[in-house]
Amino acid sequence: MMQLAVALAFLGLNFYTYHYLATDPVIPDRSLFEDFPTTLGDWSCHERGVLEPGVIKNLGVTDYLQCTFVRGKNEQVGTYIGYHQSQVREEGGGAGENSIHPPEHCLPGSGWDIIDNQTVELELEGMPGGHGSVKRLIIARGDLRQLTYYWYQSRGRVVSQMWKKILYVGLDRAIRGRTDGSLVRFSVPISRNDEAKAEASFRDLATHVLKRIPAYVPL
Repeated sequence: MMQLAVALAFLGLNFYTYHYLATDPVIPDRSLFEDFPTTLGDWSCHERGVLEPGVIKNLGVTDYLQCTFVRGKNEQVGTYIGYHQSQVREEGGGAGENSIHPPEHCLPGSGWDIIDNQTVELELEGMPGGHGSVKRLIIARGDLRQLTYYWYQSRGRVVSQMWKKILYVGLDRAIRGRTDGSLVRFSVPISRNDEAKAEASFRDLATHVLKRIPAYVPL
């Protein structure tokens, strides 16, 4: 019921904004992820990931960072930040949402099963406001286990729920002329069922990454 109400509110706000406010899109200045550092403290990314053109088109992403950061011989954290310059696609005099795809919708298609799915409050240095609501998943493929965190970080907010993200897109479009946003995702292999170690690796690298995000994902 809540999702339906939010969807109707978003459509109404989008219609009003497009037809009555005529807000010109605001494209904020930002750095490109090609300049994002590949050494963060004692973490290093030896090779940036490159998405196929078809994948980029399907995601609707404007710019992205895809790197596996490693520390020592036994720690690695896959990092993906996808920036969308706009989440509203305007064509033929109308408007349609160009949504960021939630990872939990894509993981099963990649052969991963979600065996634990939680929404948690996370406090990390570098997050807007110092904390936010995020998704914490444990996924499995055969004998492999992986800890995954993800959230939507957009225009100074961190949220985990799709309906909230959609609502803020409509509000910010009406008030600020902005619909840009990003998906932030970290993936950590769980070795020997040591979930605590995977959690510690995520938190350490994420702190380094989050301190630098505002240059690439404007507040």
